[in-house]
Amino acid sequence: MKNPSPLEKDIESKVVKFAKENFGMLVYKFTSPSRRSVPDRLFITNTGDSFFIEFKRLGEKPTAAQQVEIEKLRKQRARVWVVDDVEEGKTTVRMVAHGLL
Repeated sequence: MKNPSPLEKDIESKVVKFAKENFGMLVYKFTSPSRRSVPDRLFITNTGDSFFIEFKRLGEKPTAAQQVEIEKLRKQRARVWVVDDVEEGKTTVRMVAHGLL
């Protein structure tokens, strides 16, 4: 029997822990009372750069409503990534922290 893919919350918690412990990032669970489908987390680096990550289970895609919100944010030049794997999330955090993204 195959191991099921990690839950979204497990991927999210590992990436958040990595960002905090390795790069001192502030990470907030992002919710908006008047807007549904916003990305899961807001990350803020020690240089003030910020970005969002929408977490998904392996192979899952954002819902149509989530994709609309992601595109609205990107249109305003906000950086938003959709992450469905712990290593992908860590790589994203690392590259932003080093100014490569």
